[in-house]
Amino acid sequence: MLMYPNLEQLSQMIVGIAQEQLLPRFATVKSQWKADGSLLTEADLAMQNQIEQALTTHWPQFAFLSEEMEQEAQHRLLENTDQGVWCLDPLDGTRNFAAGIPCFSVSLALILKQQVVLGIVYDPLRNECFSAQKGQGVQLNGKPLGQHRPISSLQSGIGLVDLKRLPSDLAARLATNPPYSSQRSLGSVALDWCWIAAGRGHVYLHGRQKLWDYAAGSLILSEAGGHALTLAGERVFQPTLQPRSVAAALEKALFHEWISWLNITH
Repeated sequence: MLMYPNLEQLSQMIVGIAQEQLLPRFATVKSQWKADGSLLTEADLAMQNQIEQALTTHWPQFAFLSEEMEQEAQHRLLENTDQGVWCLDPLDGTRNFAAGIPCFSVSLALILKQQVVLGIVYDPLRNECFSAQKGQGVQLNGKPLGQHRPISSLQSGIGLVDLKRLPSDLAARLATNPPYSSQRSLGSVALDWCWIAAGRGHVYLHGRQKLWDYAAGSLILSEAGGHALTLAGERVFQPTLQPRSVAAALEKALFHEWISWLNITH
């Protein structure tokens, strides 16, 4: 029987590295543009290097995949996850981080046999560490994630929505006739998932997420009892580099109201 890494030990490791590497660099770091139009900072690379070293020291049986690796290597690692593959976003919300906007995170997942079995998302500025093991629920800073009062309807809810990456007709529909009371966009996909799980937003919508953006967060929401589908009505997680859309909510009734408004069938 496979023994998973100890979630508390893993969480403490991520927290320590993030506090050491990210907090001193916040809003002061130099950055550069990558070929795909996204931003890269020295903090991304420092986090990746130190976390990879720590993971391979403690759990050498698992392979390691990170956002900042070459795509060919990423593809190769995802071809066979039977032995386990770490999936890391060393700094989710790099533009926020570089601009001094206090919303970014570290996201780490363990993918085993085509599914996420461990997930950690850490917010260094709020010192909030969300963690989950498949079938074991969600913890926030080592304690069970609290329950939140459900809202009465979609109309009274807060939507965490990234309009930029949605189909233009859907974005226009949301902009002109939103079904919720107010809307936010955090700039950190991993935190989006966690905040929905924690009841800080009620419905979620994003058009194009990469594997390292959503792997840990999707497990955290699922273990909190939440629900998610792509805009095509498929389950969100796939061990692939192809971007995935997501519509999600914590409460089942609200989720069905949300996907009905979005015309998602499944």
